[in-house]
Amino acid sequence: MAFLLLRNNAATIRGVTGFAATVLAAPALLAEGVPLTTAPGRFAIGVAVSIALWLAVGFVAARRSTRSPVATWRDFWREWVWLAAGLWLGVALGLVVIEFALL
Repeated sequence: MAFLLLRNNAATIRGVTGFAATVLAAPALLAEGVPLTTAPGRFAIGVAVSIALWLAVGFVAARRSTRSPVATWRDFWREWVWLAAGLWLGVALGLVVIEFALL
């Protein structure tokens, strides 16, 4: 979705929405400094770390949801949403810190 929003972009709302979708999908990009630098190696590392991070979130959610012998997908998604919300809150706080640090 982020790629489609940012491709051939001329509108501000698409740019902001595309950037938000990008950092929520790949939260490690901020740690690599991708919005501020355009080095191709940094982008690849940020994407790879983000994939590993989302796999870890899925693994932890699966482990926590299967503590009960009668686990369902609903249990998994409930655990995943809590972990993803914490991750996304960290991304939002990181963006706020970046904003104030660059003033």
